[in-house]
Amino acid sequence: METMLSVFLGVGLAAACGFRIFIPLLIMSIASLSGQLALSPEFEWIATYPALAAFTIATIFEVAAYYIPWIDNLLDAIAIPAATIAGTIVMASAVSDVSPFMKWALAVIVGGGVAGTIQGFTSITRIASTATTGGLGNPVVSTAEAGGSIVMSILAITLPIVAVIAVVVIIFFAFRKIYVWLSRRNKLEPEPFIDSN
Repeated sequence: METMLSVFLGVGLAAACGFRIFIPLLIMSIASLSGQLALSPEFEWIATYPALAAFTIATIFEVAAYYIPWIDNLLDAIAIPAATIAGTIVMASAVSDVSPFMKWALAVIVGGGVAGTIQGFTSITRIASTATTGGLGNPVVSTAEAGGSIVMSILAITLPIVAVIAVVVIIFFAFRKIYVWLSRRNKLEPEPFIDSN
C-alpha cells in the first residue's frame, strides 16, 4: 500500500509539473524540509536549503515570465521537454521500495508522460487564447496554470488518491481538447489539388 501511495504521489506531482515546472519542486522542498514528505534517498538534495532557494528563485522567474506577452508562447516551445524531464524527476523522487528498473520505468513512462501530456494541453490552450484574444486572455490562462500546479502539488502530498483521480479527469479532457483542436486544424487545411489530366 505504501508503494502504491508513493506512485500516486508521484503521478500527482508529475501532473503539477505539466502546469508549471518549478512550483511542484518548490512545494516538495518545503514539504520535505518540514517533515511532511519523505523522498527517495538519491533525491534527498531536494530537501536542502540551497535547493529551496534555487527552486524559489526559479519559480518566481517562471511564473513572472508567463505574464509577459509573447514570451509565454516562446516558453511553451521548450516547456514540453522540460516538463517531461521534471515529471520524470519528481516521480522518481517520490517512488520508493521498488527496484531501480521499476522506479525509472514508472518515472519515464508515467511521470514524464503525464507531465508532457498536460503541458501539451496547456500549450494548445495558450495558442487558442493568443489566436482568439490577441494574447489579452493569456494572463488568465497563466494564472489558472499556476493555480493548478499549486493545488495539484498540495493535493498530491496530502491526498494522493484524490490527486490521481483528478489527473485522470484532466488527462481525459486534455485528450478530448487536443483531438478537437487537431480535427478543426485538419478541416481548415485546403484539399490538395490533383490534376486529372
